[in-house]
Amino acid sequence: MEPTKASPLFGGAFSAIFPRGAIDVRTDQSLIVELLELQAHVQGEAAARYHFEDVGRVQGSRVLQVESVQPLNLENLALRGCCQEAWVLSGKQQVAKENQQVAKDVTLHQALLRVPRYQTDLLVTFNQPPPDHRSSLGPENLSSPSWNLGDFEQLVTSLTLHDPNIFGPQ
Repeated sequence: MEPTKASPLFGGAFSAIFPRGAIDVRTDQSLIVELLELQAHVQGEAAARYHFEDVGRVQGSRVLQVESVQPLNLENLALRGCCQEAWVLSGKQQVAKENQQVAKDVTLHQALLRVPRYQTDLLVTFNQPPPDHRSSLGPENLSSPSWNLGDFEQLVTSLTLHDPNIFGPQ
């Protein structure tokens, strides 16, 4: 079993523990880490829903269905010192990929870490294709194991800030 180590993000300003086999390209299964402007007009669970719906709009989703929204215990986060609130949302979106007519159901898990000190909403999205979809992937994707919710949780809880200058002058 290979040792687990944190990988740099955003030029080393952050680090996190990624799942084994993670590579920095887009596949049908993905983990996306985004630094977004703080959406102060929405609070609590509504903030998690806001970002889920925003991602759906950007991707041209035809159907948005929130299945659950749960608060994250700040004590479990490496970012607990600067994160004011955190939420995990699970839901489904119906999205057609580029140049395809047929939309497919995609399960999304999103962690929203709110960092008002830096006017930032940090959004981690885990895109999980339908179970039967993996068989249609090319052989290059079959060699690495599928990620699971445990991998997603490990990434979110291990996310560490090393250089606050990434947020600009304070």
